[in-house]
Amino acid sequence: MSLGKVFMEPEALAPIIAERRRAGAVLVFANGCFELLHVGHVRFLYGAKAHGDLLVVAVNSDESMRRIKPDRRPVNKDYERLEIIAAFEPVDFVVPLRETNPERLIELFRPDVHTKGTDYTLDRIPERRIVERYGGRVELVGDPKCHSTTEMLRALRDTAT
Repeated sequence: MSLGKVFMEPEALAPIIAERRRAGAVLVFANGCFELLHVGHVRFLYGAKAHGDLLVVAVNSDESMRRIKPDRRPVNKDYERLEIIAAFEPVDFVVPLRETNPERLIELFRPDVHTKGTDYTLDRIPERRIVERYGGRVELVGDPKCHSTTEMLRALRDTAT
C-alpha cells in the first residue's frame, strides 16, 4: 500500500533517507502540485527516478497551493494528492510541501539531484543555488511541456457550459 511511503512530517523521513544514502543510494528530489494528473506528470516522475535510486516527491499542501495559485482552489485535497503520487512505482517517498517553494525541504534532505519539469530553464530555478552550493545538481526531466492542469481545467469548464 502506498500510504507507507507518505510522511506527513518530513523530519521523520530524514533519518531513513540518511541511512539509505550511507548505503550508497543516490537521492533525487521532485516537487509539484499534482492537482489533476496528466501524462506529463507521469513522464516527469519516471524521468526524475532515472537520475537516482530514491525518489522523494514533495506535494504542495492545499494552503501552499492557495498562496502560489490564488486564482483557483485545489481540485483534490492535499492528503489525497500525496496518496495518489505515492502510488506511482518510481516514487519512494512523499512529503507535503507546506511552503511556497521547496528550499526548506532541499536543505533538510540535500538531494544529489533536484529535478524540475521542462517548462523551467536552469536559470529560472531559484533553489538551484542551494543545490549547487552543497554539490548537488539540477536536472530538467519529463517530456516537452505540452500538458497542463490549467488547460485541463479550462477544457472541463468549457465542456460544462
